[in-house]
Amino acid sequence: MSAPAQALVDAIGKTGLNYSFVLAPDELASFLHGMLVTLELSLVTALGSLAAGVVLAAMLTSPRAALARPARVFVEVTRNTPTLVQLFCAFLVVNMLISEALRNLGGNPLTPFIWSAIVISLHKAAFHAEALRAGIEAVPRATLEAAQSLGYSRRQRLWEVQLPLALRFALPTLVNNMVDLVKMTTVASAIAVGDITYASIMIWTQRDNVLELMILILLFFGALTFAVNRAGQWLEIRLRMPGYGH
Repeated sequence: MSAPAQALVDAIGKTGLNYSFVLAPDELASFLHGMLVTLELSLVTALGSLAAGVVLAAMLTSPRAALARPARVFVEVTRNTPTLVQLFCAFLVVNMLISEALRNLGGNPLTPFIWSAIVISLHKAAFHAEALRAGIEAVPRATLEAAQSLGYSRRQRLWEVQLPLALRFALPTLVNNMVDLVKMTTVASAIAVGDITYASIMIWTQRDNVLELMILILLFFGALTFAVNRAGQWLEIRLRMPGYGH
């Protein structure tokens, strides 16, 4: 490690904080890889939860009970049970059953990362769906009647009129959900996904520098959620429509 890095670690050490792990190439690489895994998981779950949330919102607002009722049951069960419990049920129960079923077919392709992405995406999709449902129902009736007079079918009204407007109405709530989703990725460490939390745990079990690594984790997630919030504010401005909200 370079002399400036050593000098910086020594200077910080005078305050009582031990960051000597950054001078160990293996531990530093593990920590940086954990940061990258957290970013990847955040991106995958953000996209997955939005896609699933749109589908659930469309089902919730469907006049067909065969679509609306299962979606409502899924949303209520998902919102009212802890994410960590859902992750353990998926990974320790469903994953085991899949592994048994595919034992003679090449094995189970679903890794802990994939299970974490699935569970977190579906969990947060339930919250996205409720926000979008409220946005869909907030679209003025006159707007829908105008679309219907132009020959739009119900499906066209949903996808080309209601959902684009609902997205704008629900955007502040969706951004708040995304901020919570980023923080929620830490549960992946419970099934040994090598995110920043898991990497930090592995380091502090050897060096007993819990405080130092917790400070880094807090700073990392603070910066990440700030970036998500700023991106959301930018989207609100970009997607703002005259006559709707402002």
